[in-house]
Amino acid sequence: MLRARRQSALAIAATVLSIASMSIVAEGGPHWSYTGPGGPANWGDLEHDYSSCRLGKDQSPINIRDAVARKSELPAIEFEYKASTLKIIDNGHSIQINYEPGSFISVGGHRYELVQFHFHKPSEEHFNGKSFDMVAHLVHRDMEGKLAVVAVLLAKGGANPLIRTLWTNIPKEKETEKVVESVKIDASELLPAEKGYYTFTGSLTTPPCSEGVTWFVLRSPTTISAQEIARFGKSYPMNARPVQPLNGREILASK
Repeated sequence: MLRARRQSALAIAATVLSIASMSIVAEGGPHWSYTGPGGPANWGDLEHDYSSCRLGKDQSPINIRDAVARKSELPAIEFEYKASTLKIIDNGHSIQINYEPGSFISVGGHRYELVQFHFHKPSEEHFNGKSFDMVAHLVHRDMEGKLAVVAVLLAKGGANPLIRTLWTNIPKEKETEKVVESVKIDASELLPAEKGYYTFTGSLTTPPCSEGVTWFVLRSPTTISAQEIARFGKSYPMNARPVQPLNGREILASK
């Protein structure tokens, strides 16, 4: 029993470390990417720890179809985000912002602290078969190490001041965090006014594709300018995993 608990604790720690860093390409370790031999179709064969990418039944992202999303009396997501010193890194797979402790979401009384957020182009989530221009994934964890991701869809439109600030400070070197003490950011500036959502059980969308992640996909998008989309595209023209089979999972939609 003790051994099982220890293995479980190690598994949670590994998942948290992976999601906090989002860069698992270590010296001598397997290289994964979004195209070619290291692309999504082969992630599950690159390393034993990535087997969930191939064998998992609750994988993310998914195609959310209104026809299968069941309306339910879901609690509102309460966002309690505070300003944080800008800590930004180009981790080789995305632009990621590491967030200072003290910001969180609460859903039905369950609290998850914001750890980091990062971006994908186009959106990994599809809606009735179509993707958005980009998506921001805000990654949270609770006291037990369980993860919850809030997905904020980004659609071409007006400029976003927060994203403009982020792109202005993208580090020149990859895999090196840049701390800008003079710049404070607030993740709430990414959020749309309407916060209705879809929720389902899924996984990380990057290796090791660990499952047991709670997803909250906000239905309303936030705008981002064409120039801001193009700037991210210079670094990452495409960094989205293909949608995965639903395998009978239930998608709930808040009213």
